[in-house]
Amino acid sequence: MARLFLSPPDVGPRERALLLDAFDSNWIAPLGPHVDAFEREFADFVGVGHAAALSSGTAALHLALLLLGVGPGDDVLMPSLTFAATANAVTYVGARPVFVDSERATWNLDPELLEEELADRFHAGRDQPAAVVGVDLYGQCASWEPIRDTCAAYGVPVIEDAAEALGATYRGKAAGSFGVLNVFSFNGNKIITTSGGGMLTADDASLIERARHLSTQARDPAPHYEHSEIGFNYRMSNLLAALGRAQLESLPGKVARRREINAAYRSALADLPHVDFLPNAPDGEPTNWLTVVTLDEPARVRDHLESLDIEARPAWKPMHLQPVFEGCPMRGGAVAEEIFHRGLCLPSGSAMTDADVERVVAGVREVCA
Repeated sequence: MARLFLSPPDVGPRERALLLDAFDSNWIAPLGPHVDAFEREFADFVGVGHAAALSSGTAALHLALLLLGVGPGDDVLMPSLTFAATANAVTYVGARPVFVDSERATWNLDPELLEEELADRFHAGRDQPAAVVGVDLYGQCASWEPIRDTCAAYGVPVIEDAAEALGATYRGKAAGSFGVLNVFSFNGNKIITTSGGGMLTADDASLIERARHLSTQARDPAPHYEHSEIGFNYRMSNLLAALGRAQLESLPGKVARRREINAAYRSALADLPHVDFLPNAPDGEPTNWLTVVTLDEPARVRDHLESLDIEARPAWKPMHLQPVFEGCPMRGGAVAEEIFHRGLCLPSGSAMTDADVERVVAGVREVCA
């Protein structure tokens, strides 16, 4: 049987047609009409005013921090349970990551611990962080209302890292619409892909215009190449944007299929002792980008699935346990550490068949039943 991957690209004839359209037009790179259209269509889908198509989600995080003026000597608060890119981008601007534990209800940034951190800084007369980066983990939105209320009370701007959550909602609003700036990833394993790429969104047009300027080497308006500040090569090509437009058209179907797969796993494994799932929070609709189970012996299950040519992956290792971030402040940590030690991501790609799901279920049951 063919290997089952965790979250492979799901493409078809429409993607091929738009890629060929871009190719035949000779708008290859840089930029082009598909980039302009992708930005408009993406902003409309998310419900924000403006979007800039970029080379990666990490590039979008980097630019978001720069646009908010984050720099050397600043602190940036974020959940410890996330992919390394969230914290890496903070170091790019010379700032220091400050990690906060997860809440059990969503596995995302704990609003109560966030409030404790900001209140303690206020009462101690310490500087507040230059920004808070909230992450929508595994396709589920963070608890945005209390997070934003707390940050507003202390005058701290919010960046939403929605790299894993395109298509999810929180209280009726789309993921990627809750921050001053919002970040998405179109890496090959995401719910839609441009092979590599990302998007930065905001309601403030001036922020997105500034991002476009910085992302094209900060070239000043002149007939020659004039530069008065440092820029970056962060823009998306027309070919990749064409792929993204086709993927965005089919996003609702991809989300629906991942939710079906998640529901099938829950039903098929419900009777197993000590097997649980990432909760589906009651005030939102997750995409279930990845289905994550918690087990007593996740490594044993993962090894067995690998022997069956099925890819599975441990949950994110918290940033405060990563050697590269040793010494960074951490508030709490027990929840994130438990998720890491017990969590296992199961194959969740939207192109999976029912037989594929049954194959994974059988492999898990052979160890856990």
